[in-house]
Amino acid sequence: MDTAEVILSMLVVVIIIVSLLSNVLVLICFLYNPEIRKQVPGLFNLNLTFCNLLLTVSNMPLTLVGLVSKAQPGGDGFCQIVGFLETFLSTNSMLSMAALSIDRWIAVVFPLRYHSKMRHKDAAFVLGYTWTHSMSFSTVATCLSWVGYHRLYASCTLSNPRASSRTQFVIFTVFFHSFSFLLSFIVLCVTYLKVLKVARFHCKRIDVITMQTLVLLVDIHPSVRQRCLEEQKRRRQRATKKISTFIGTFMICFAPYVITRIVELFPAVPINPHWGIVSKCLVYSKAACDPFVYSLLRHQYKKTCTDIINRLLKRSSLNASGRGHENQVNSIPTAE
Repeated sequence: MDTAEVILSMLVVVIIIVSLLSNVLVLICFLYNPEIRKQVPGLFNLNLTFCNLLLTVSNMPLTLVGLVSKAQPGGDGFCQIVGFLETFLSTNSMLSMAALSIDRWIAVVFPLRYHSKMRHKDAAFVLGYTWTHSMSFSTVATCLSWVGYHRLYASCTLSNPRASSRTQFVIFTVFFHSFSFLLSFIVLCVTYLKVLKVARFHCKRIDVITMQTLVLLVDIHPSVRQRCLEEQKRRRQRATKKISTFIGTFMICFAPYVITRIVELFPAVPINPHWGIVSKCLVYSKAACDPFVYSLLRHQYKKTCTDIINRLLKRSSLNASGRGHENQVNSIPTAE
């Protein structure tokens, strides 16, 4: 292994550890807090967490094995199963992010009708579509033997070693990425840009009221006025940062891999083997950052994590005090 491969192997290990811990923490918060379970976005987050966890334990370690050994991990049948999972889970996670963006769009643009438009059965229907959509592409690829070990990515993924079915594979690859990556990206852009438009409109209304209040309060201290203006500026930037994070992480993590897969369809274009692994690592890194982007940095999840930690510390302190009291009782001499 050269230096680049050693660095990439260490990167995959870090991604596996972070992804496993963060997604397990999201799952614990979901199971611990009944309020999170009652909310419709919680179902989409649960589905996304499930996909990320399964991808972490099934595909990432095998990519690490393929990168270190430079050989296919397991037999052809085993690799086809892993490739099926990789295709299914990646597509499902993309569509889950699109579903979360649709949920936010309905909540912001139609706040009074949100509970009638997005109920648990509606969320279950959307999740049913994401599973059917993901399963269909994965099943077609597996049945046509277009899933196997790909040396460029050191992974069991979409691959076509047969020259006889090259044209069909090219058509399938373009359709697959168009109806997974591109479709999800368009949904994210349309919904979040509409959310941003509504958020900026409300910020302008709040800014007008704030400025009118500051004009009326002529005796207000300059420091208070300055803080109001700074909060006004932060309010305008907050929505933009959040939406930029949602769309930006999606593009940074998925776009390089998808573009590489499209470029790969043209045999005349050479692709650096290290770049193939890097693009795959970027896809895997999305599973590690999703818990922070969609869950753990939200106030409700932060509070749940704090409650869990406090409960564990309280229980451990009670156990320690109980053992101390028992030791004191045992140390008291008994009368003979």
